[in-house]
Amino acid sequence: MQNFSYYNPTRILFGKGQIAAIAGLIPAGAKVLVTYGGGSIKKNGVYDQVKAALKAHAWLEFGGIEANPRYETLMKAVALVKSEGADFILAVGGGSVADGSKFIAAAARFDGAEPWEILAKRAPVSAAVPLGVVLTLPATGSESNTFAVISRESSGDKLGFGSEHCYPQFAVLDPETTYSLPPRQVANGIVDAFVHTMEQYMTYPAEAPLQDRFAEGILHTLIEVGPQTLAHPQEYAARASQVWSATLALNGLIGCGVPQDWATHMIGHELTAEYGLDHAQTLAVVLPGVLRHQKEAKRAKLLQYAERIWGIREGSEDERIERAIAATEAFFGSLGVHTHLGLYGVAGTNEAPSRIPARLERHGFLKLGEHGAITPAAVTEILAARL
Repeated sequence: MQNFSYYNPTRILFGKGQIAAIAGLIPAGAKVLVTYGGGSIKKNGVYDQVKAALKAHAWLEFGGIEANPRYETLMKAVALVKSEGADFILAVGGGSVADGSKFIAAAARFDGAEPWEILAKRAPVSAAVPLGVVLTLPATGSESNTFAVISRESSGDKLGFGSEHCYPQFAVLDPETTYSLPPRQVANGIVDAFVHTMEQYMTYPAEAPLQDRFAEGILHTLIEVGPQTLAHPQEYAARASQVWSATLALNGLIGCGVPQDWATHMIGHELTAEYGLDHAQTLAVVLPGVLRHQKEAKRAKLLQYAERIWGIREGSEDERIERAIAATEAFFGSLGVHTHLGLYGVAGTNEAPSRIPARLERHGFLKLGEHGAITPAAVTEILAARL
């Protein structure tokens, strides 16, 4: 196992009715900016619960944060934080709202020339407005980690950053707030959590059996409860397991002491920026391609994955590996998430094998994966097999 330093200060409030508890977690004298997305929280009762919880606080709201939060939109919220003197941010929504709110928190305290430098130049974040999260869409794990991914419409970029200053102080995970989600968003969330887990698990053996078992437990749970919660969206037990799995997939725990990949995510971000696909759709497309392309480097873990996750024990090594990858594709497909670009009907997908590597090169991402072996040329090969 590799050396590591693990720190996660986010308090998790899990279960029914936990939104009311935020009243005691936000400083009494704080002026709160409530951020949210397209307004679904005003239809499903979450907004009213937040409003009741904040009855003793001064607060204002900022809605309209996009599914891929845009820098241009978020900078309007930054201006509001500064003009109104907001000193606490409450993100109410899914991962995009949480991501966007982290950037708002950091940008409002940024003392550089332009907050875009946090993303484009990796400018350090030395302070941020404190924030909390009320989660309504289980997927990204953003409710209890430091990371955020932001898009800029004017340049077509989609870039990420992370800072310990942006850890949410608390996160409310009430499975009932997710009951009204459309099936597409539920399925995307399952795929997102699955691939987050794979990015930290599917590398090479690092003498970290406990971390492997943690990761395998998340994968097994998602395979078990994913179809259940899609078929029965108001079944509390299945949805609760999905929500908690998505959080544990990216709160840092399963990544302690093990090598990590993240090539699928880096390629996927560029596909979203170029073609507008859902984040999880890009992951479902790219992951099988990465696994096949990197079969030799990942052979030991792929064989472990085949046996422990899919129960595949017979056949040659190559046959077992291919069956495991095919089972992964079939699982995504069973959720209604396609695994080839052509099935999304996106104009220009035949150009992806050349356009996406060029985008990665422009951003300086020349050596992806746990070994730095996935070059732009390798990305071309991966995507050519995913059309």
